[in-house]
Amino acid sequence: MFDVERLNTCISVWKDRPGALLPLLHDVQSAFGFIPPDALRPIAKALNISRAEVHGVVSFYEDFKTEGVAKHLLKVCCAEACQATGSRDLQQFVEDRFGEMPTKNQDKEGISIEAAYCFGNCASGPTIELAGRMIGRVTPSKLSRLLDDLD
Repeated sequence: MFDVERLNTCISVWKDRPGALLPLLHDVQSAFGFIPPDALRPIAKALNISRAEVHGVVSFYEDFKTEGVAKHLLKVCCAEACQATGSRDLQQFVEDRFGEMPTKNQDKEGISIEAAYCFGNCASGPTIELAGRMIGRVTPSKLSRLLDDLD
């Protein structure tokens, strides 16, 4: 179960605003680290939309999580422009260190890994996002240092 009061706080901020669903879902994910499945019905009721519509939005956007992720999230750009500048080496490094990419659950180091398809930072590729921070011109050795420096 999740903290209903925390969910209600998120809902109260957005429930009377037009176009509230996406920002509300982002707030809920920020509050809980993911969107609890039990939160869909109260969100739908507050916004006067169907639970199916809320579920459809949550399942459509890959950035919305329905399960908790690790303490740190690493996203490696796998789009063509980053591949041309070395992201395949990053992908190989990640697979050598953590196993197959993406990982669904956290590893022993508290890191979840996902493939991403363009951060819009193509001129500075290869690009990663680590703990919410976009970083360009990443090499395997730089990524190793960044991972080692995580708390």
